[in-house]
Amino acid sequence: MKIREEARAMKLAAPKLAASTQEQRNAALAAVAAALDAKREEIFAANHADMDAAELSGVSGAVMKRLKFDAGKLEDVIKGIHQLITLPDPLGRITLERELDEGLVLRRVTVPIGVIGVIFEARPDALVQISTLCIKSGNCAILKGGKETARTNRILFETIHTAAAEAGLPAECLLQAELHNEIDELLSCDKDVDLLIPRGSNAFVQYIMNNTKIPVMGHADGVCHIYVDQDADESIAIPVLLDAKTQYTAACNAVETILVHRGIAETFLPKLAAAFREAGIRLRGTEEAGGLMTGGDTAAPEAFEIMQEDEFHREYLELIASVRVVNGVEEAVEHINRFGSHHTDAIITDNDAAASYFMQMVDSAGVYRNCSTRFADGFRYGFGAEVGISTSKLHARGPVGLEGLVTYKYEITGAGHIVGDYASGRRQFHFRDL
Repeated sequence: MKIREEARAMKLAAPKLAASTQEQRNAALAAVAAALDAKREEIFAANHADMDAAELSGVSGAVMKRLKFDAGKLEDVIKGIHQLITLPDPLGRITLERELDEGLVLRRVTVPIGVIGVIFEARPDALVQISTLCIKSGNCAILKGGKETARTNRILFETIHTAAAEAGLPAECLLQAELHNEIDELLSCDKDVDLLIPRGSNAFVQYIMNNTKIPVMGHADGVCHIYVDQDADESIAIPVLLDAKTQYTAACNAVETILVHRGIAETFLPKLAAAFREAGIRLRGTEEAGGLMTGGDTAAPEAFEIMQEDEFHREYLELIASVRVVNGVEEAVEHINRFGSHHTDAIITDNDAAASYFMQMVDSAGVYRNCSTRFADGFRYGFGAEVGISTSKLHARGPVGLEGLVTYKYEITGAGHIVGDYASGRRQFHFRDL
């Protein structure tokens, strides 16, 4: 019953955190950043132990990359915290102020969502990003990380929670769930938890969505595309494609499928094949694409693997890419909207008309021109960090930073006004925006 009891205590404490000042929350974030820096050696030691255990248990290379929390990742999350401190307070912003009648004023004011449960696999840096974003946005957070990084998550959480509480925030603002059976208990807390954000595999996210009454925000997978148009600059295209596939292969915003305009396929695809093979990327796709990339020799599986039409909705998270030749931007968009995951997709082109069509017609949370899909990230958007990426169209979409962690309430101030006066015609609304 621990999670249910703790969630109830959090729900009662949530208004206290919501009422904290920006100065109090920023001071807590500064304390968290300093504490993480001070504890770096203990954090790295815990992560080394997690990595060794994961390797012995046969965890895949893609997951191992996500488990690692080294000096580079620590510096990144600390930079993210300092960036968060500089951002404006997301709370208490008046987004609508309207005089309904003389002395009767309506305001729409931003407020925290309340209690947020975040369940994530593998990445320890996610724990830091999520907890600090929740502190800045005045939300209480229940954090459940993967068992593969239990030691790392525990010391990160203890460091953050202690620093935040010592800085004056309510002790109930953060809670760590560590046991696997606590996930199902958390999913049942629909009276006290306002939102769930799952981060992990498709199967994991689908399980969360199918087993709770709590609203869920997130994405199930990241099948990202880059379309190389006939008017693409090759000197841009190949470096962008390599970055999108290799810069962090295990990320949900890494490119998985490459679409190439038929007008340049004969000359472009052999160059792409050479660059990808040099980078250790295995290629698969349609027979047409394979023939152009291998000089017609598609018999050898190591050269190119022929795939079927229904296989294109595929998230690899490793050095594998799907390739297809298309007739133009219209067919590229049709393919992306059919096989993609509405995460992030890009076009490489110098043609403004093709770019405009692509940006308008691709139904994804992120749509880019002439740059890598790896830019789909809260830190790179200047959000400080992100709690996840949402492919939903309700409330928040794309990297979810501070704005995605607030909602609003309506406040009316009057002077004894009653609806009866308006219903009877004795008074009239005049609606004047202030």
